Amino acid sequence: MNPATQAPVIEARGLARTFAEKGRVIEAVRGVDLTVHQGEIFGFLGPNGAGKSTTINMLCTLLSPSGGSARVAGHDVLAEPHQVRQHIGLVFQDPSLDERLTARENMVFHAMLYGVPRTERDRRIPELLEMVSLTPRADSLVRTFSGGMKRRLEIARGLLHRPVLLFLDEPTLGLDPQTRRLIWDYVLRLKADHGLSIFLTTHYMEEAEHCDRIAVMDEGRIIALDTPAALKAGVGLDRVQLGTLEPDALLAHLSRRHGLHAEATGNGISLQVKDGAAFLPRLLADLPVAVERVEVHRPTLEDVFLSLTGKTIRDDTPDHFANIKASARRGR
Repeated sequence: MNPATQAPVIEARGLARTFAEKGRVIEAVRGVDLTVHQGEIFGFLGPNGAGKSTTINMLCTLLSPSGGSARVAGHDVLAEPHQVRQHIGLVFQDPSLDERLTARENMVFHAMLYGVPRTERDRRIPELLEMVSLTPRADSLVRTFSGGMKRRLEIARGLLHRPVLLFLDEPTLGLDPQTRRLIWDYVLRLKADHGLSIFLTTHYMEEAEHCDRIAVMDEGRIIALDTPAALKAGVGLDRVQLGTLEPDALLAHLSRRHGLHAEATGNGISLQVKDGAAFLPRLLADLPVAVERVEVHRPTLEDVFLSLTGKTIRDDTPDHFANIKASARRGR
């Protein structure tokens, strides 16, 4: 069955949150409409202060909406918060394991919190530790684990009570490329094998490419929501980079001859045009200066983010689920 034809795992309508701060009313979230389908990897991107954390807090029942409504896993976040929490898993960006316990003990403690029956617990824990390749270290103290091992254990722990929706906050931030690939292997396998829905924040645009759809939020509103391919197509311009020892002369020529605005870079110039591959032969036919290097880059999600928010994702710093309660108190 097409996941889009099933009941949404997240459905928000007019979701809003205001805070009072120093005599002012701050609209952190301004009427968000959002639908996440079952079995979907959904990316949630935006600058700091955009309202991402506040939106996520409301979806996870850690913060009450000021207006609108939201249902998660079929349950109302206001009327049925306990049921919502039973159906979601959370993997924080900041460490949340007890490092004084072993990997297995962390899993057992989580199972007890969620009321997982002992027979199920004894079966699921070995399965999940095996899935994340931690069986040989099951009885090792977590404080002896690397960052990548801790992240894998947190993912396994988040799945222990069989959630239908997993929230992942920056799941690979600070990890080496090999461990990042390994984490994504697990995430994609969870979707393929178990139909798990995943709500993801990430600071790596190449990771956002794995998402089925992406929402970009800014100033309390969702300003774009589509597939990665459609978002990139919406930018519509290719980036052309030309390496030259005479950038000023080339900039003047592009402006005079082609009416194009370009920018000087460290070793040449950069400009944006429609269909760069078709434009290059015309450009190179009458250049007044020598060009040592030519590169054409199709739009990326980084370009999408820059176009929509006016900044690159690297200019931003991650929103952390672990800062949820503090940010809510400060009215962010």
